[in-house]
Order: sequence, then structure tokens, then C-alpha cells
Amino acid sequence: MTTTAWRADPYDCALRTGRGPLFLRRHDGWLLPLDIERWCTAPDGADRSVLDHCRGTVLDIGCGPGRLVAALAAEGRRALGIDISTEAVARTLRIGGSALCRSVFEPLPGEGRWDTALLIDGNMGIGGDPTALLRRLRHVVSPSGRLIAECAPVDVDECCEVRVDDGRGGRGAPFPWARVGSRALAAHARRAGWDVSGQWTREERTFLSLAPQSSAGTRP
Repeated sequence: MTTTAWRADPYDCALRTGRGPLFLRRHDGWLLPLDIERWCTAPDGADRSVLDHCRGTVLDIGCGPGRLVAALAAEGRRALGIDISTEAVARTLRIGGSALCRSVFEPLPGEGRWDTALLIDGNMGIGGDPTALLRRLRHVVSPSGRLIAECAPVDVDECCEVRVDDGRGGRGAPFPWARVGSRALAAHARRAGWDVSGQWTREERTFLSLAPQSSAGTRP
């Protein structure tokens, strides 16, 4: 999970230690816990189900500490993580993955040729506009590729401003974020030129597999 404001100390400190607590705090005080400990350990069963759905070259968007990229690399598969946090990229490199300090909205290596792109651990929220993010990824994934995106575990379609909060007084700068459940994600995907090709739930986490529509099927 990543955004430009995450260069703030609470996120980087949590990545360095591999421990929380860490939250996204909305302006009204609502807190969303972030599962730093899980992100900093080996892939679990739900993660493995994502890896099993990957094919060909894999781009992990907002790779965080890099567990998925490193797991793919260990299997001899070509994978790259991108994250705007230098600490996230450094940790990914330390555990054997390949990663670049880059935003998904900046030019990327291999644009239009990636076989699989990943938006896991809440990264559908990047930029605070799911439709815009999904439209961007139409230019990143190959016409025959796929996008695997994790949904919020509740029926929600929310765009808001949040801060990273460590629960002990440390807070980052505000930034736009989004949360979408499976129904909302499917609707955003259709508007952005994707079709839902699969859906599954593992260990209380839900994922959608998306395939690019033909040009004629893309909606404004």
C-alpha cells in the first residue's frame, strides 16, 4: 500500500521494524488498521492464491515491503514491484525482490506489456479515484493480460482524505484514498474498460481478476 504522503515517518518506521500499530485516519477520527506484521512476513494462504493466479510477467503496484515480489522471484518468475516509499523499495530489495521507487502514474518499464498487474493490500485506494487508477492500468497491462485487485471486505465505495497514524501521536500528511468492495470495484472496472473474469475469497480476503475489454466495450 502506498501514496506520496507515505514518505512520512510512521509508515517508514513501521516498515523498518516490521511491526505496528499503524492506521489510516479519516478526518472524522475513524481508523482503518493496517496489517504491517502480515505485510512484512512470508505470503499466507490468501497471498498464495493470488500468486497462483499470476501468469507471465508480474507488476506489483504499491509493493510495500515486497513479500509477493520476493516470492515470485524465488520461483524464478519475472516480477517487479513499484512503490513511492524508499524504505519499502529497500526492504523489497533486501529480501530478494526487484523494485523501483516509482508512482503508478509516472512512466513505467514495459508499459503495455505486463501480463499481470497486482493491486493488493488496499492498493485500489491509490490516488483516491478507483476509476482513474483502473484506466491508467489499461495502458500498463498487455491487451491479453490481467489485473488482480483486492477488495475491501465490506460493501463500500468511498473516496476520502486520510493520514497515516501510528496510534501514538505520529501522523503523516493528508492524502486522497479510496475503499471499494467487490460490487463497487466491478462497477469502476467496467467504466474503466475492464471485465470481471473471476472472483474468489480466501482467509476472509476477496479478490477480483479483471481482463481488458475490447476497445468497443470501453465505457466513458
